[in-house]
Amino acid sequence: MSITSPSQNTPKYRYVMILLSFTKSTTPLRTVNPHLEPQRTPMFSRLNLLARHLSRPLPNYLHNSAASAGLTAAPRAAMAQERSKRTINTAACLIIGDEVLGGKTVDTNSAWFAKYCFSMGINLKRIEVIADDEDEIIEAVRRLSDKFDFVATSGGIGPTHDDITYQSIARAFNLPLVLHEPALEKMKKLSKPHPGQKNFSWDEDTPARKAKMRMIELPYDKDLPDEDQVIFVAEDLWVPINVVNGNIHIFPGIPRLFEKMLSGLKPQLLPRLTDPEGKGVHRVLFSTPMPESEVAGYLTELAAKVKDKGINVGSYPRWGKSRNTVTLVGRDKDYMESLVAEVAENVNGKRIQVEGEDDDEGSDKDT
Repeated sequence: MSITSPSQNTPKYRYVMILLSFTKSTTPLRTVNPHLEPQRTPMFSRLNLLARHLSRPLPNYLHNSAASAGLTAAPRAAMAQERSKRTINTAACLIIGDEVLGGKTVDTNSAWFAKYCFSMGINLKRIEVIADDEDEIIEAVRRLSDKFDFVATSGGIGPTHDDITYQSIARAFNLPLVLHEPALEKMKKLSKPHPGQKNFSWDEDTPARKAKMRMIELPYDKDLPDEDQVIFVAEDLWVPINVVNGNIHIFPGIPRLFEKMLSGLKPQLLPRLTDPEGKGVHRVLFSTPMPESEVAGYLTELAAKVKDKGINVGSYPRWGKSRNTVTLVGRDKDYMESLVAEVAENVNGKRIQVEGEDDDEGSDKDT
């Protein structure tokens, strides 16, 4: 058996050397039975052990994202371009802000994003809320970029010291922060002076001007087309969607802007969906007066029956209300429609358009 020795500067070399140490003539004693005398392990079995170890994948010493230290600019840009063109099946939402974790601000952006994805048939797989912490942001965006097709971040791109999203994502993918001139021109044209900044001038180098310009210093890859990295979705907005690593889309945390910018991005996303018409996923709602424990058996059977059709069955108790909700969710609208009469009969209920539309007094005892 021949063994090719890797470079001495690699983890694989050290790993092989450790394993080879087991094959030395001073083979340790092996006790087969504690009541018997120890026996020496034959050299051949040690070599077999080494061979088995060498056939296994080595430990993942490096993160496999585009930010890995050994990845040069060209491969990084190529990988980013591939991500920016691939079919969008999955998505993740990253909410960044101490104010959300501290309870000062209620996050509505992730709920809106969930509906946005549902309406287009994108499978939203993850929603995370993290602090305004550089290490946390770096770890999260690398991981989410690797795992999901479309990632939206919200928050942390304002003018103050604690707005660190741009700089953190730049560090995550080894990119510089670049003042984006077209965005600056749009900012000058469209932003209105704050009542508290009556003497503000774009021609004077002041702390206020630096703070404003900080909002358009973007993570930027010179090896990628500008239009793939900086997207303006509305004529009356100077705030761009900054796209990093091909699939990280950076949005402001202000709900009105977050929603408007995602809505403006939709035409660019539709051609990349499984269904380019963006018909999305369908949901059928049923209202039932029966407690969950009463319908659980039927719903279990129904879930098994429709699983192969990609239909999910849901049951949702409604605290303090007289009726609970059962749902069918999937893409096969015709098949789901064919189940309506059966489901309504078995849950002793009826189809509804909006949850709660037929409420009356009472409550579900199970809840």
